[in-house]
Amino acid sequence: MPPASDLPPPLRPRLAELARLFLKLGFTAFGGPAAHVALMEEEVVNRRQWLDRQHFLDMISAVNLIPGPNSTELAIHVGWVRAGWPGLIVAGCCFIVPAMLIILPLAWCYVTYGARPAVGSALVGIKACMVAIVAVALYRFARTGIKDAFGVAVALLALVVAAFCTHYGIPQQELIILTAAAIAGTLRYGRKRVGGGGGGVPMSTAPPANLAKSSKSLPLFAALPLAAGAAGFSAQIAQMALFFLKVGATLFGSGYVLASFLHNGLVERHRWLTERELLDAIAVGQVTPGPLLTASTFIGYVLGADKFGGGVGGGLLAGVIATAAIFLPSFLLVGLLGPFLPRLRQSPKVRGALDGMNAAVVSLIAIVTLWFAGSVFLRPTGGGIDWLSVGIAVTSLAVLLWTKVNATWLILAAGAIGILAARIVA
Repeated sequence: MPPASDLPPPLRPRLAELARLFLKLGFTAFGGPAAHVALMEEEVVNRRQWLDRQHFLDMISAVNLIPGPNSTELAIHVGWVRAGWPGLIVAGCCFIVPAMLIILPLAWCYVTYGARPAVGSALVGIKACMVAIVAVALYRFARTGIKDAFGVAVALLALVVAAFCTHYGIPQQELIILTAAAIAGTLRYGRKRVGGGGGGVPMSTAPPANLAKSSKSLPLFAALPLAAGAAGFSAQIAQMALFFLKVGATLFGSGYVLASFLHNGLVERHRWLTERELLDAIAVGQVTPGPLLTASTFIGYVLGADKFGGGVGGGLLAGVIATAAIFLPSFLLVGLLGPFLPRLRQSPKVRGALDGMNAAVVSLIAIVTLWFAGSVFLRPTGGGIDWLSVGIAVTSLAVLLWTKVNATWLILAAGAIGILAARIVA
């Protein structure tokens, strides 16, 4: 990336805004992809009005059709829309790096003391609050994404197909549903529309024209793993980097599909990790904020420090390389998609495909919301309902609907309530 002094004046404040927003989200976005999307919608659409909700939904549909972690690619795409190639890199890195900085010390504790650190009681309150945030986002998406009776039909059929795929263990159900919805939307909406149907790009969402020259910064970012490999790292480190690069380039759907990819490669094929170590890595990725794929940071550290014998230094390097490798395809793919989506949205047939996918996306988010709520409200052992979580979620929902409080403060308050409740019970 060029020095700040060389950037056009309009770009610097945009990059600063992106950095502040996505650093904040990187440190507070608990709850998985659906929660990340909900928080971004609140910040980008409602509070800052960088995008309208229709454009935001179009971006969700688009990133669902390319491999990689959807919520991270959404953050990267927001960065591209706001500030071109530099914004793409700033938004993506600021969303990813906080989780990496949190996970590396946890990985050091794991290798040093042989156990995963316990999860704090604050997560009880935070996850309950996230249920409310996702539910509000789902309501807003439904109002925008389901336009008519045909949209209702697509959404209901998406629910049926998702249930069928889950029951029979059919993989990549998101890709199947969205592809079918895109075809249906093209046939239904594409023929009767002449204009964009509200799909035009607001002026505030188009990156400045003078950002084209900044695309030279992407090859520098892409060259980081290659430069690391040229610096004399072991063949095992290079093999690990290639494995995570392949995962990042071929992983469709949400980050939760990651478990099977990692199990096949790390446990069964390379035999670098045990089943227990892989489960611990995924658990750390789940309970820390930011993308689930930052479990690669934990795995990279464990491999570099312990399995490959590099100690703390080797672990840190391997953790950074694993993280860069698994997310690099997302930066490249969104960088390729970004310039074309605004033009594609003007096509009646593509606009129809996006509208069909948006209706299906509402159903996919609804499914994740129900699953997430069940995992939060139902006690894992002994059955029964966790009424504290229900109370926090209902209160958070009321606050979100009837006030304009920043969701970040609500998350912090919910975490504090979780800690206080745990101490009272103890």
